[in-house]
Amino acid sequence: MKYLVFAIALLLMPLLANASEGSERLDLTANWVGITSVLLFFVAYLVVMAEEFTHLRKSKPVMLTAGIIWGMIAWYYQSHDIPHLVENALRHNLEEYAELMLFLLVAMTFVNTMEERNVFEALRSWLIRKGFGYRSLFWVTGLLAFFISPVADNLTTALLMGAVVMTVGSSNKKFVLLSCINIVVAANAGGAFSPFGDITTLMVWQKNIHATNGIVDFWAFFTLFFPSLVNWFVPAIIMHFAVPDEKPKSEGDVIAMRRGALTIMALFLFTIALAVCFHSILHLPPVIGMLTGLSLLQFYAYYLKMSGENTHTSSASSGNSSAPVPFDIFRKVSRAEWDTLFFFYGVVMCVGGLGFIGYLSMISQIIYGGWGATNANIAVGVISAIVDNIPVMFAVLAMMPDMSVGQWLLVTLTAGVGGSLLSIGSAAGVALMGQARGIYTFVGHLKWTPAIALGYVSSIGVHMALNRNLF
Repeated sequence: MKYLVFAIALLLMPLLANASEGSERLDLTANWVGITSVLLFFVAYLVVMAEEFTHLRKSKPVMLTAGIIWGMIAWYYQSHDIPHLVENALRHNLEEYAELMLFLLVAMTFVNTMEERNVFEALRSWLIRKGFGYRSLFWVTGLLAFFISPVADNLTTALLMGAVVMTVGSSNKKFVLLSCINIVVAANAGGAFSPFGDITTLMVWQKNIHATNGIVDFWAFFTLFFPSLVNWFVPAIIMHFAVPDEKPKSEGDVIAMRRGALTIMALFLFTIALAVCFHSILHLPPVIGMLTGLSLLQFYAYYLKMSGENTHTSSASSGNSSAPVPFDIFRKVSRAEWDTLFFFYGVVMCVGGLGFIGYLSMISQIIYGGWGATNANIAVGVISAIVDNIPVMFAVLAMMPDMSVGQWLLVTLTAGVGGSLLSIGSAAGVALMGQARGIYTFVGHLKWTPAIALGYVSSIGVHMALNRNLF
């Protein structure tokens, strides 16, 4: 159901390539090309929705549809002797996707490498052995989720904290449910105030490199810290009194970080600093700084490999679940969520094609012209509880409404934390529903949606009050 609503919203708020601003662009919204493209897009999403039954990876139908849509557009323009307009628009869409994909690929590689070096397992082991009570663990896992997600991503953070909750309190279903809700809200809120915390914030930061208005620099995002904190803290305070006031048994093995873990963590922080410097000082895309940092990680991986360091990998074909192999950084690259990245490509290119056809201007006038920026940006957050926030934010960035920095930060906040309203509204929630299957459920989360909504409204109010000078 989420994918269907996702598809509808994408049609209402599509991407538009900057190159399509030329006077030769044709309005194909009522043409057979436009109608066929819309139908193909819906069919592709129907196939995506059936992934659970067909076991066909979701990237395949949208990638195929993207190629067909742009092929039809190009053929139509060629037949009207307009040869290069479509090519320029497509290259623009592809360039923006490539920058974002490479950035995410580097971040995923660092996270996977730290995971292999037992960084997250060591943290989980330490929390389990500390012997916290249920209420203390509720706050500790929430606080850690809030501060880890700005550096890692909300999905990794939620899975890490969820593992702690399940290990310590699996016998107490009420504690697990409330803690999972708390972790989802905290992880999404923490990712909203950092350019690295969520894909949507990263898109806003990178997009505005090329923007002519509404520029948001790196440090401006941190003005969302207190609004994000309020977004998590308000529902956490309400849920605190429902958490059982008991103390579980503290058991668990001591897990130490593997050699090189601290160095890799330092390299990750240095890589983030490089990305900021390349953008702020050299005025280059931040992905260049990320790739430079990846090269440093590759050199360090070479050192680990030459010094005899091994890693362990499962081998399904051989039946060996712990086969030592020389440390190789490209094994970490291969563990990236490639299906997600290619699905992201397909969605971006499909929506880019639909936007080029001409659906954007009419809808943009309705949303930002009729509703006003504040109401529209608040609605974006509510929509992102049902629809994935990535294409929604892409659509807003493609519209590029004439907004103040405060309004750009508002839509960044709402798109980041709006997914907490429902368990299906974010990757963190979906992942925890699988990890705590049968305990953390859609209905269980829905019962606490009013408290989460109170935090959502409060965070908007705090942002508009504290950062009123930015509006």
